[in-house]
Amino acid sequence: MCRRWAEDLGHQLEAYQSNHEGALIDAIQGARSSFDAIVLNGGAFTHYSYAIHDALESVDIPTVEVHISNIRDREEWRAHSVTEPATDYQIFGRGIDGYHAAIRRLHHLVLSPPIVRGDGSHPDRIGDLRLPSSDGPHPVVALLHGGFWRQQYTRDTLDSLAIDLVDRGFATWNAEYRRVPPIGAWRTTMNDAADAVDAISPLADEFPLDPERITVLGHSAGAHLAYFAARDCALTPKRVVMLGGVLDIDVIDPGHDALPAFLGDELDTHRDVVNPTRQVPLGIPMTVVHGGNDDSVASAQSINFADAAKKAGDEVTHLELPHSDHWDIIDARGDAWKRIVDLI
Repeated sequence: MCRRWAEDLGHQLEAYQSNHEGALIDAIQGARSSFDAIVLNGGAFTHYSYAIHDALESVDIPTVEVHISNIRDREEWRAHSVTEPATDYQIFGRGIDGYHAAIRRLHHLVLSPPIVRGDGSHPDRIGDLRLPSSDGPHPVVALLHGGFWRQQYTRDTLDSLAIDLVDRGFATWNAEYRRVPPIGAWRTTMNDAADAVDAISPLADEFPLDPERITVLGHSAGAHLAYFAARDCALTPKRVVMLGGVLDIDVIDPGHDALPAFLGDELDTHRDVVNPTRQVPLGIPMTVVHGGNDDSVASAQSINFADAAKKAGDEVTHLELPHSDHWDIIDARGDAWKRIVDLI
């Protein structure tokens, strides 16, 4: 499966497995002269092998660490990785598909290495900045990823859009934020999203960015965050783009655990507070796109939201792509994205 995923992106992949720490170190050190990137699942070595950490640092090859289960949801000693600081990214809790995500992340890191910036207050308050080759100041697209606010889904899911937008002349700020758990972390998550947009202002002191020309783009639950980030940030975005968005939480299946985890004890009292459809108007032009074959987030969420926003006086462009699913619309190689990017 991994070989096929790599070939789909134009790469060749070799796989190596060993139960011996020294053999893994030899394989890592041997990769220096013949490989462009490493995907590493160190198993239990992750928690104590400073030798593997040192080997990764010595080869200086882009590396993504993968954990099939959620490393942050384990016992305390198993939740800490001593090898992660020597890697470029960590993917966890996505099952076998974590390897697919790691290969994609490495593809994009090699194709367009980002400038990684964080504010130092928390490891998840961080983002990837990419700049066009032309002179600035550049208009900026701030990207907020989805995953129903859960911690195992991270900004790598929007890498391809970030790079495609850079090729079209935009700077991109692919931002991370703190996610669930802890249960009921909605205020922290939403504040981080707004702060991520405002982070463009200090970045503009260092890089050729135009903080007066910002588009906020979100996918899935990231579209939910994009709406509130645009409302609550100190900067004034020119447009909000919401793709496959969680925009009417009243439509979420009552059996889905995402909303109870997000709101915690405030599920009953704050449903409307975090529901974009109940919080219109925004006063900023919006583009709302949904795939008709989306089986992760019902297209009714975007329909309901767009209708409510228009009635409240907002400027809304609503596009439904009948043959697209939840993931087609964030694949920069697909036809859906070509239609979406024209709207941006």
